[in-house]
Amino acid sequence: MLYDTTADVIRKALRGLGLAPSEAAARCGLAEREVISASRGPAFRETLLLLAPALGLNAHALAGLPSYTPPASGLPEIIRLELPFDDETVNAWLVQAGPEDFLLFDAGPHTTAIRDALDDRGIEDVHVLITHLHGDHLDGLASLKGRTRSVAMPQEDVKPGDRLKFGTLTVEVIDLPGHCPGAVGYRIEGLARPVCVTGDALFAGSMGGCAPDGPYQEALEALRANVLTLPDETTLLPGHGPETSVGSEKLGNAFLATGR
Repeated sequence: MLYDTTADVIRKALRGLGLAPSEAAARCGLAEREVISASRGPAFRETLLLLAPALGLNAHALAGLPSYTPPASGLPEIIRLELPFDDETVNAWLVQAGPEDFLLFDAGPHTTAIRDALDDRGIEDVHVLITHLHGDHLDGLASLKGRTRSVAMPQEDVKPGDRLKFGTLTVEVIDLPGHCPGAVGYRIEGLARPVCVTGDALFAGSMGGCAPDGPYQEALEALRANVLTLPDETTLLPGHGPETSVGSEKLGNAFLATGR
């Protein structure tokens, strides 16, 4: 299942643009109540097609989101750890870099869920790379005391442009601000196809929520410059929801797809 619905996408666009539903309605000829309804639940396809351009979104991608099915990579070295968080879930991604060498991207919330997930797989220790400093991605690190070979923390241990070597893999740090100040992604080389861990900067068919104006625009610019320029076959590993690919997001992500 996708992490975001059309209503989530519409709310994120309204907030990012600092736009009231009444203003969006005036831009596209809908009634204000129709915009509010679309931001709260399912909407008619015709409503989504009219509303999307007023929010700077790709109309066909927004209208097609309910049936959007992003591709799975099938890479055996990648394991999605879907961890419970309040009434939803959050991802940590486990990537094998060698026979006894594992990278863990994000650590989940402040529970023992991440430790238990490693125990279930017989993994004793890991290299940890954090995408951003929100608690649902960071706080589980406390449960891994004594089981980390290294920890890469954005703004402290790594910065965009850094290249790190782990076993057979090379990891490059990329800049993905907007949702969270100082957030980074990790581009992985050395697998059968390129991989990029995006954290909450990008979800399949959507993106992380951003404060109005500057952060929202900064997030979109960073995604276009640092993610959409990767090869189309690049597998993307988001902070919530299923994996996807660059090529798929160019078509199915209403925030990033070209055209209207």
